[in-house]
Order: sequence, then C-alpha cells, then structure tokens
Amino acid sequence: MRILLVEDEKDLAMIIKQGLEEEGYVVEVAHDGEEGLYMAENYAADVVILDIMLPKLDGLSVLTSMRKKGINTPVLMLTARDA
Repeated sequence: MRILLVEDEKDLAMIIKQGLEEEGYVVEVAHDGEEGLYMAENYAADVVILDIMLPKLDGLSVLTSMRKKGINTPVLMLTARDA
C-alpha cells in the first residue's frame, strides 16, 4: 500500500514514516500544502494522511482542491488542535 503523508513538522513526519515503513507500507512525504496537493495529483497513493494546519495551503484547502480535481483517494486528517 502506498501512503502520501502531508505533515509540516519534519521530526513527526519522520517518526510516522518510519513506523509505517516498518509495517510494510511505502510512504512519500510532503512538508507543506502546495507540495502535498502536487503529490496528490501526481503520486498514485492508496491513502493520504493529511495534517490540517500546514504552511502555504492548509489541509482542508488541499482536500477541497483534491476533490474538485476528481481525486477520490481516502484521506485521514490529522490535527494537534484541541478545539
């Protein structure tokens, strides 16, 4: 299974990536919303793990753009917000 991880905190992204790869997943990482949207359009992911609070383009905007472009890949949203 191929996973696109869009997470701006590089240390956290590496921990998540490493854990998923240890379980046998192939993981590509983007560190901002624009890069994440580009990769969602050009990388054949089976699932996207998408942070909500991202630089350049927030996660909800990335998801909206993906859906408008017909990208129906399942998305798991992450957030550190408490409200």
